[in-house]
Amino acid sequence: MRGITMNKTVAAISTPQNTGGIGIIRISGDNAIEIADKIFRPTGKRRLTELPGYHASHGRIVFENEDIDECVALVFREPKSYTGENVVELSCHGGLFVLKKVLRAVLASGAEPAGAGEFTKRAFLNGKLDLTEAEAVIDIINAQGEQGAKAALTALDGALSKKIDALCGRLLGLSAQLGAWVDYPDDDIEELENGELLRTLEEVRGELFSLLSRFDAGSAITQGVETAIIGKPNVGKSALMNLLSGFGRSIVTDIAGTTRDVVEQTVRLGSLILHLADTAGIHSTEDVVEKIGVDRAKQRIERAGLIFAVFDTSSPLEKADDDILELCKGKRVIGVLNKSDLETKADTEKIKSVLPVCVELCAISGSGIDLLEEEASRLLCTNEIDTSEAMLSTERQRKDAEQALEAIDRTIDDLKNQMTYDAVNVSIDTAIEYLLEMTGKKVTDAVIDEVFSRFCVGK
Repeated sequence: MRGITMNKTVAAISTPQNTGGIGIIRISGDNAIEIADKIFRPTGKRRLTELPGYHASHGRIVFENEDIDECVALVFREPKSYTGENVVELSCHGGLFVLKKVLRAVLASGAEPAGAGEFTKRAFLNGKLDLTEAEAVIDIINAQGEQGAKAALTALDGALSKKIDALCGRLLGLSAQLGAWVDYPDDDIEELENGELLRTLEEVRGELFSLLSRFDAGSAITQGVETAIIGKPNVGKSALMNLLSGFGRSIVTDIAGTTRDVVEQTVRLGSLILHLADTAGIHSTEDVVEKIGVDRAKQRIERAGLIFAVFDTSSPLEKADDDILELCKGKRVIGVLNKSDLETKADTEKIKSVLPVCVELCAISGSGIDLLEEEASRLLCTNEIDTSEAMLSTERQRKDAEQALEAIDRTIDDLKNQMTYDAVNVSIDTAIEYLLEMTGKKVTDAVIDEVFSRFCVGK
């Protein structure tokens, strides 16, 4: 599949679908230069078809004898382009009406509309980048914090690819040696010692385990963390949501049970990206609508990567608070001791005995928000992460790494149980398969489609 150039030439607007100073239309494919040449009238003498790669030309876009816009055309010739194909980028004025009109002229001249992520998909298929690097492209586009942007750039530079390739190379070496010894037992091939095999496998296992142990932190800064704000009614959940959002996303009143469903918002807390869910107050109720809200709140707790459990310290704890503490056991939780500006009447020591990480905060004034940021970073280990190191950032990568690790564990067990080398080699080959899938060297169309479905049109 790699190295195959797609037949059709495609085009799309590659800048945001909004007004700006400059807008870019990208054309890629065998006929990209010829198609652009049909509508581009250069100021100078040389047409686009006469330009070498990495050259620009100033001119105008003309279609059906109508001048549409002034333009700078950049020409890239295959294979030295982003996609590995012939590419022309038309830099026009950034009015959306003008850009759409230019795109319409490009499509009428022989190009077809590009799909979501199609340019990067072509770059992958033509061997310009592997699958982990392609995923890093969308992470850079979506980055909302410095750590996330740096980690994505590290991945785009190939840090994860190099790490996986090195591990794969070591396993391939073992597999080749074992295969040769099994297939040609009568030849003069030195048998591998179990101790040497185990040492290599344990080292590979350790590297994979290290990558997996950093996944949550890596995902937190590149993908964001599903975060649930929970608590009984009227403890300040919505006020906390509004504080983190920076505006009145949730309704705040003195009436208990104001939030009856889940309110969502993505926010940045320091270097963290939090996909917040302000849930309905958890309590016993006979109200049908409230009960649905409570059930949805409990569902959010189960799938959340981080929980802010809010307690009103100005009032004594109630059974609903005890129920919330029970729901939080075994989960990644920060206890938010809200209304710290008022006299404390709640048994905060009881809360801290169940939730070791607690923060005193006043959601109305914002006092204590810095400590909440610090504790969230520490709990998610993002304060310790080195963005220059290889890290896993997507669920697809994590799944492949976990399955490779499971195969390595089986291999180690087989060796310790003195299984035959051909049986041992089956598990090694399985681990290799998953590592090759991670970088895209051996991958199905379904996986490719899943990766590029996250992309916007134009990239």
